[in-house]
Amino acid sequence: MTLTFPLALLLLPLPFLVRLLPASAARGGLRVPGHVFAAVNPAQAGKSGHALAALAWVALVVALAGPAVQRDSSALPASGRDIVLVLDLSGSMEKQDFALDGQPISRLDAVKRVASRFVAARKGDRIGLVIFGDRAYFAQPITFDVDAVARAIDEAQIGISGRATAISDGLGLATRRLAQSDAPTRVIVLLSDGVDTSGKVGAVDAARLAAGHGIRTHTIALGPDDLETSPESRDAVDAKTLREIAEATQGTSFRVRGMEDLTQMAATLDRLEPNPSDRPPLRYLQSLWIWPALLALAALLALAWRRG
Repeated sequence: MTLTFPLALLLLPLPFLVRLLPASAARGGLRVPGHVFAAVNPAQAGKSGHALAALAWVALVVALAGPAVQRDSSALPASGRDIVLVLDLSGSMEKQDFALDGQPISRLDAVKRVASRFVAARKGDRIGLVIFGDRAYFAQPITFDVDAVARAIDEAQIGISGRATAISDGLGLATRRLAQSDAPTRVIVLLSDGVDTSGKVGAVDAARLAAGHGIRTHTIALGPDDLETSPESRDAVDAKTLREIAEATQGTSFRVRGMEDLTQMAATLDRLEPNPSDRPPLRYLQSLWIWPALLALAALLALAWRRG
């Protein structure tokens, strides 16, 4: 409990000080016939009337002092961070080389399970979603509504943006939107399982453009094979390029070969970009002046009814 204007309590003894004034101090007052104010004559008030008047005065002074209590808000504070997920929806994301509970699942389904949980937990961040194949577009604009972004991830389908892998286009689109943001921290999380095959500019060049705008990029190379160790593999991911993208922006590159790696990646990413829900909740002062004010009103009404 706290008081907004504690000095107001100095008014509490005022009526008692007024009663101590000498009678000569009232000689300049207006004189009226006695019967006019007979009903409010203090001499006729009695002890209960004095008690009601005192209660009304004390309650009014307390209301003026502004009592308030500190509360914790259920709303999370804004983190000041904008994050755009750039998700590869090329044809290779259909490949079922991940396992969950002993059952094979596609790369896309594995990503959906982890990414949607990651996004839904980040209340306080602004999140956006870019998906790309042959071309890139925003599936969800940057928003505080993280649940809407999580739903957009769950509803993403391979083929709606083509089946090629335009990494640089997805990265460039996210960069262009984040470059217009005034958030103190701007982050891209790029996830791909292939090689940049249809971008109009080099993926690393697009990353350098993001770095020029102060945008950090974390990359996730998804799939059991990569070009460095298995160059003959048809669905090998270009982990080297994704690593260079992250390095160009002072971000972190992750190598994900299975479901366990994907879960560990999400946990590490949470540490790199701390979750706003881990921050202390917002606190505010809830004003309580209305209650002593109502008490004063009730005391005055009781006093008026008693003298009526």
